[in-house]
Amino acid sequence: MAAWQSGFYKLSVAQRQQLIQQQLNLSQEEVEQLQAHTSFWSSQMIENYLTNFEIPEGVALNFVINGREYTVPMVTEEPSVIAAASHAAKIVSQSGGFVAPTSSRQMIGQIVLENIDDFEQTKTWLLSHQTELIKVANDSHPSMLARGAGAKSLRIRQLDEFVALELLIDVGEAMGANVVNTMSEAVKAWLLNQGYEVVTAILTNLATESLQTATCEIPVANLGENGSTVAKQIAKLSHLAQIDPYRATTHNKGIMNGIDAAVIASGNDWRAIESGSHAYAVQDGQYRGLAKWTVGDKQLFGTITLPLPVGVVGGSIGIVPTVKLNQTISKIKTASELAQVIASVGLAQNLAALKALASEGIQAGHMRLQYRALAIQIGAQATEVNLLVERLSKLSRVDQQIAIQELAVMRGK
Repeated sequence: MAAWQSGFYKLSVAQRQQLIQQQLNLSQEEVEQLQAHTSFWSSQMIENYLTNFEIPEGVALNFVINGREYTVPMVTEEPSVIAAASHAAKIVSQSGGFVAPTSSRQMIGQIVLENIDDFEQTKTWLLSHQTELIKVANDSHPSMLARGAGAKSLRIRQLDEFVALELLIDVGEAMGANVVNTMSEAVKAWLLNQGYEVVTAILTNLATESLQTATCEIPVANLGENGSTVAKQIAKLSHLAQIDPYRATTHNKGIMNGIDAAVIASGNDWRAIESGSHAYAVQDGQYRGLAKWTVGDKQLFGTITLPLPVGVVGGSIGIVPTVKLNQTISKIKTASELAQVIASVGLAQNLAALKALASEGIQAGHMRLQYRALAIQIGAQATEVNLLVERLSKLSRVDQQIAIQELAVMRGK
């Protein structure tokens, strides 16, 4: 380890920036870039804080969910994601919008025991002490119980030589990770006092007790001039994602384009949602698409189900100012409502991707936005970007050098 790294965490943000400049030979312009994007709240969130890495935020429009209109904040650096979600939402809104029923929301805390000689005997003993175990959990976080939430039940599973005691915990409107971990640790301590050997006590991000479904029904005529053909192609692509993990992976990546963007904007832990979603996609032993589409009676039917243990309070939600602003924009008040909106965004994103594949192909929808990014990258001014994009769109082949040449022609050079 380089000597300058010792004690780095003790320095102020300004001192860290100065040290990084000295040790890594940053230019004055580069260090000014670091300084221009710092904030106090960010420095309180992570360790060794240096600066803010900014990702654009936009809003997805046209969403109608359970009969209510939503403007959905989305944070992403990928072109076309927000446009695609808005386009698909508009199509779905023409036939009533998305339906996303209210679902139960419980998180799971795992306390894993080892060196168990008799599983059935241990299971019987644990279940006979269920009331006491739940009380131990709730006593560790009394504020949850006061709000009508808290540990509700438990279940026992055998995992080879291990035994998993799983607490099912209502975390109210919060994301709940800290609550679940606190309760799991309390139960661990109690079990250790009973003579059990405990391997671990922590939440699982496979939140199968916080599943959210969203559905939609679209007349094939609403899919365009060749709507019936497009609908059938969408259903074929959906079926492929159920039988082939290679197709399913890209299918789900597109879904998560929208879900991640909405989750980040809401201040929730998008890594937790990602890991839980992909684990849920392989729950029967084969990785499958999270969204499914079928055709019947001149209608295209879509559905998605995935774990969405999200919250509207707790964690970074109360710290990051933009998150509070996003709650004002979206008008979302409860964790259940947030899950309904996010699931609908995922289904819309999938519809947009499959519709593009089923008609003009995915690249056609992407290229204008890619050309815009390329124009900015090569130094086109704000007044030049749109014209350069138009010129590039008419060419059969485009790369950076060709874009530079076209920009030079525009400028009369």
